[in-house]
Amino acid sequence: MPQTPSPTDSPTTLQRRLGLPGAIVIGVGSMVGAGVFTSLGLAASTAGPLLLVALALAGATAWVNATSTAQLAAVHPTSGGAYVYGRRQLGDWAGFVAGWGFVTGKSASIAAMAYTFALYLLPAGDWTARWVAIAAVVAVTGVNLAGITRTVQATVVILVPVLIVLLAVILAGIGADRGDAVTPSTPEVTVLGVLQGAGLLFFAFAGYARIATMGEEVRSPRRTIPRAVFGALVFTLVLYLLLALSLLSVLGADGLGRTATAVRDAVEILFGAEWVWLAVLGAALACLGSMLNLVAGISRTGLAMAREGDLPRPLARISARTSVPWVAQLAAAAVVIVLLLTADVLTVVGFSSFGVLVYYAVANLSAFTLTERVVPGPRWLNLAGAAACLLLAFTLPWQSVLVMLAVFAVGLAGRALVRFRRR
Repeated sequence: MPQTPSPTDSPTTLQRRLGLPGAIVIGVGSMVGAGVFTSLGLAASTAGPLLLVALALAGATAWVNATSTAQLAAVHPTSGGAYVYGRRQLGDWAGFVAGWGFVTGKSASIAAMAYTFALYLLPAGDWTARWVAIAAVVAVTGVNLAGITRTVQATVVILVPVLIVLLAVILAGIGADRGDAVTPSTPEVTVLGVLQGAGLLFFAFAGYARIATMGEEVRSPRRTIPRAVFGALVFTLVLYLLLALSLLSVLGADGLGRTATAVRDAVEILFGAEWVWLAVLGAALACLGSMLNLVAGISRTGLAMAREGDLPRPLARISARTSVPWVAQLAAAAVVIVLLLTADVLTVVGFSSFGVLVYYAVANLSAFTLTERVVPGPRWLNLAGAAACLLLAFTLPWQSVLVMLAVFAVGLAGRALVRFRRR
């Protein structure tokens, strides 16, 4: 339910309620979401039998980014992630680029996950599915409005059955050698195809940023945030690698690249059609888990941008009762609902990847300028991370690149106009 402002609302601070286990759960819940059910197939369609190479490249980029994120979050433990880091280390405009990329890219990502959730329940994909997707957005927004501790509790409830489903597929699939169950072919694989695959797979790795964007709510941030970021990423890297090996064994590279429901197809081959509901349940819960944490992350970045005047000031309002930026959360939900009503959002994974890769490029450049380095790591690693992010971003499908460049142009022009009018 929407909350109304009250005199006890605080416009400035959040409460530190999140410990190490909760922060790791937020990170894992954000990564092990709809991306694992969709991005492996999308990446296989471009990388083919070199899917594991694309996965390794995406994972290495994520690891370098995690190092930069942990360094920055330990020094700047406040809401907003790379938006705040960019402002403080590189300047206002760099921070805006990072924040705008995160807010726009992740809003599209939430819409895609909501619609994926609806399609697993209603494969026909008519307007009924869109209304189911909207209902899911409303539900996860309601949970987030109840406070960060409720978000963690709901993430645990969602994450456990998802991991059980994926573990069953991994154990049954690795070594099954059932690739002959699909029609084999030998698609031409290029370096560009592998890079595109890595860029699409990055969509499934970017969840650890949620820990940094909520840095203002983490207890003992200098110690907790780096541990939570690396703990969540290591767990997810191992899980994705094992799942990719299993799906390649069951479906083959060609079969994996031709399906949008890889886990569902693998369950049907391994366990029979009567167990397909397990994959449907896992995918549906995974979508809800990712949406839950994405809404929380976007609202915290929106909060930080509103504090600085880069977004409307009312978005910085915080509930005194639940200590959440309730206006920013409602605004994020409204944007996602508009996308669900007006666009075919199943094609926006590339949009999300581009926006988030730009966000991490700014984070890496910001980390390079740090004089206090709480998390060990050579400076050249930060530059390598920025270069890798930009390389993957601009080798994504050209439609995604052009659309997101236009989105960035609109955001930058709007900020310039607002600054001019304020003067």
